[in-house]
Amino acid sequence: ISVYMPPGYDEDRRRSYPLLILQDGQNLFDPETSFIRGKTWRVAEHADNAIAAGEVEPLVIAGVANAGERRQAEYTPTRDMKLGGGEANKYALMVTREVLPFLHAYYRLRTGPEATGIGGSSLGGLVSLWMGLRHPDIFGKLAVLSPSVWWNHRYILAYLNDVGPELHRRPRIWLDAGDQEGRRTLTDADMLHARLRKQGWRDEVDLHFETVQGGTHDEASWAERVRPMLRFLFQADRTGESR
Repeated sequence: ISVYMPPGYDEDRRRSYPLLILQDGQNLFDPETSFIRGKTWRVAEHADNAIAAGEVEPLVIAGVANAGERRQAEYTPTRDMKLGGGEANKYALMVTREVLPFLHAYYRLRTGPEATGIGGSSLGGLVSLWMGLRHPDIFGKLAVLSPSVWWNHRYILAYLNDVGPELHRRPRIWLDAGDQEGRRTLTDADMLHARLRKQGWRDEVDLHFETVQGGTHDEASWAERVRPMLRFLFQADRTGESR
């Protein structure tokens, strides 16, 4: 687990902070550990700049590393006949029962879904959306970048249909896809956006959907989306609290 602490964290020990957990922790901060050497999301840089500009409330960001060859299994909620996978339930248990308590024990974090987010890209975006829908009482903010909606015959759309009407609270969602990621990715993202709206999410109220011009399916492109994503999910207001 790699943890980013905002500017001023060590200066005011009475203050507590919201938390964002991101998948694929190897690719977020350190160019030496990233999947493509030297290419990261530059999360710390973008968070520092957004906080300094008063756009985003200071927050703690924790990157949870993937399991390498086991990444597909841990990030997929169902087993595909051809591709396997389907161990996201175990991963969700680890995050909610081990990672979250650990972070709350060692860092000054606010509690509740309004102060807790989870996110990722590709399969990491898929599992983040699934976990948010599964645990809306824990995760109230979701960063869903270039999600792998295609997994197992678009299972996530059927899951959304099943749980959407029963949600007592809807997580705030950032959803995007790059226009250079392929027709299927764009079509799937459009379908997911439409399905979310049908289930009650409202554009620019608790849902932001964006087709990113020139956006590709890689760390460099996702890095460009970090700051606007943080601004939508953790936007600072006049009282210093996030939305």
